[in-house]
Amino acid sequence: MQQIVLFLYRLRALILFLVLEMLAVGIVFTHNSPQGAVFFNSSNKLTGNLLAVKTNFMSYFSLYTVNQSLAEKNASLLNRLDQLTPVRDSVEFTLDSVLANSFEFWSARVINNSIHLSQNYLTLNKGIIHGIKEGMGVFNEQGVIGRVKGSSTHFSSVISVLHTDLLISSKIKDTEVIGSTQWDGLKSDEAKLLYVPRHVEVVPGQEIVTSGYNAVFPEGISIGKVKEVRPGVEGNYLDITLTLSADYSRLNYVYLVENYLREELDSLEIENSAPGL
Repeated sequence: MQQIVLFLYRLRALILFLVLEMLAVGIVFTHNSPQGAVFFNSSNKLTGNLLAVKTNFMSYFSLYTVNQSLAEKNASLLNRLDQLTPVRDSVEFTLDSVLANSFEFWSARVINNSIHLSQNYLTLNKGIIHGIKEGMGVFNEQGVIGRVKGSSTHFSSVISVLHTDLLISSKIKDTEVIGSTQWDGLKSDEAKLLYVPRHVEVVPGQEIVTSGYNAVFPEGISIGKVKEVRPGVEGNYLDITLTLSADYSRLNYVYLVENYLREELDSLEIENSAPGL
């Protein structure tokens, strides 16, 4: 303590000077409007900049909560939109309200993802207790992501579009041309559109969307765009390469969709395809 006192005593002249200088500056800014205005504006600018830096810093750490909230709100809005815009069939008759409102949506966060294997999967942070079931379709704002393979209590495993065994019922947008999208195991941003007959005119740039035929996805979710069209090796079908809509290397939040009538549709198709019928 004595050392501190001695140190301050040695600096008494400097300390007195600084105190008097601050007092003089205060008097100048207090009793002179122009100087006061300059000081006020400068201090406001400095304070504003400091507060902006603080806000940006705090906002960064709250992005996870904000994004999760937005994803949940978007899923809720998708449910409302599905109820407010019933699907119409090809002859413009409104479908039964039960079928029109048969889809429900959830949101989830991707916590693991692979893109470099021949059979790639994603892991989501929601599972059975959140209502996630096997067979649900998975997509984001860019396009189709995959299909739920299985769920545990709190997590779900998703078969990615980048999986050589996954087929997605597809169609060329604004046409009735149906095919199936399948990844060929090569590039993570390309896939093949299969089973399009050779006589069909397909040109680069046409958008490929879900057909709605397999009851997993609603009709019209983007899959990709035609990149290249060639005659097929077997001759009956075209060899069509797609540029996929979704960026599978940057997946964060996704949406899951369930068709409540899927089991009924699947059982009906199995029954009608049984031998002897």
